[in-house]
Amino acid sequence: MPVRPPDAVPRRPRGWQNGGNRAAVNHSVTTPRGDAEPVTAALRMRLGAAVWGSPLLVGVSGGADSVALLLALAEVAPAGARIVVAHAEHDLRAAAAADREFVAALAERLGLEFTWRHVAVREADEGGGEGLEARARRLRYAFLEQAAGDRAARHVLVAHTADDQAETILHRILRGTGPAGLAGMRPARELCPGVALIRPLLQVPRADVRTFLRARAAEWREDASNNDRRHARNFLRHEILFRCAAGPYPAAAAALVRLGEQAGRLATALRSVAERLLDAHASRQADGAITVPVAPLVGLDPHLVAEMLAALWHREGWPQRDMTAAHYERLAAIVAGGHQSAGVTDYPGGVRVGRAAGGITFRQPSPDQA
Repeated sequence: MPVRPPDAVPRRPRGWQNGGNRAAVNHSVTTPRGDAEPVTAALRMRLGAAVWGSPLLVGVSGGADSVALLLALAEVAPAGARIVVAHAEHDLRAAAAADREFVAALAERLGLEFTWRHVAVREADEGGGEGLEARARRLRYAFLEQAAGDRAARHVLVAHTADDQAETILHRILRGTGPAGLAGMRPARELCPGVALIRPLLQVPRADVRTFLRARAAEWREDASNNDRRHARNFLRHEILFRCAAGPYPAAAAALVRLGEQAGRLATALRSVAERLLDAHASRQADGAITVPVAPLVGLDPHLVAEMLAALWHREGWPQRDMTAAHYERLAAIVAGGHQSAGVTDYPGGVRVGRAAGGITFRQPSPDQA
C-alpha cells in the first residue's frame, strides 16, 4: 500500500502565481541553493530557452522521481512558462485512483493544468506476446503523445534517473544487446513527429532526488509493486544492484552509467563513419533502387559494413523492427566479402536485395509492383 496519503501534498512554492493554465515564477525569491542542487542544476543545464517557448508536458506518476521533477520545474521555470501535468492511471493496482487524486491535488496546489487518462493495460492484451510492463509503457507513451498533440506541446519530460539508466543497461546486457543497446536510454529522443521526449534527470542518482524531496518536506506516493521481484527490473534493482552496492561494488550503478555513456559515444562514432561510407558509395538509380558497389568495400570490417547498411535502412525509412543483427551481418558478408548471391532475396519490410553490375541493389517495391 502507498505510504504517502493523497492529501499530503506540498504547499505551492513561494513566488508562484495563479494564471489559468499558466504559472509564472518570481525569481526574486529563488534561493542560492538551487544551482548547488543536482536536481535543479540538471534542469537548468538540460532545458534550454527553446523548451519553454511552447507548453511543456510533464509525466507525473506520483512517485518520488516524478514529483521531484515537477517541483524542480516549478523552481526553475521562467516567467510565463506553461507546464501541463499528465498522469496515466493504470488498471494494475487498487491504489491507482488515489495516485491520480494525489497528482491532481499537487497540480492544483502549484496552479498548473492537469490532464489524465485511464489506461486499460489488462484489457489491451492482444495476445501478441507483449509483456504487461511493455504494454503499460506503450500505452502510457501513447497517452503522452496524444496529450502533447492536443496542447501543441513540443517537449515531454519524464523523470528517469541515473539508477533507472543503470537498471536499463544491466537489463539489456543480460537479455543480450549490441554496442548501441549498451548506451541505455537516450537523454532525448523523438516521441512523435514534432515532439521530443526529454529525460533531464538521467544523470542524477536516485539518492539525490530523495534528498531534494526531504529538503522540501515533500510527499509522494509509493508503489508497492516496485518491490515485486517477479518483475525483471525489480529483481535487478533489489537482488543485483542493491547487493552489489552493499557489497564489493558500491559504485555499481555509476559504473554502469559510465559504460553506457562510453558505449553511446562509440555507437555515435561508428554511425558517423557508416553514414560517410553510405554517402561516398551508395547511389540512387532512375527506378529508385539504391546501388552499393562491392569493390570499394571488400576487406572492410563486416561490422562497419553492417552499420552502413543499418544506416541505409534508417535513411530510406524502411521498416527496421524485424531487421535483426543477423540480417545485417548476412548482407555485410555479401558486400564486404565480395561473396556471390544468387537472384533476389526478400528482407523484412518488403526490401528486395539483388546483384547488379559490380554491386548490390536495394529496393522496396510499391504494393502494385510486389
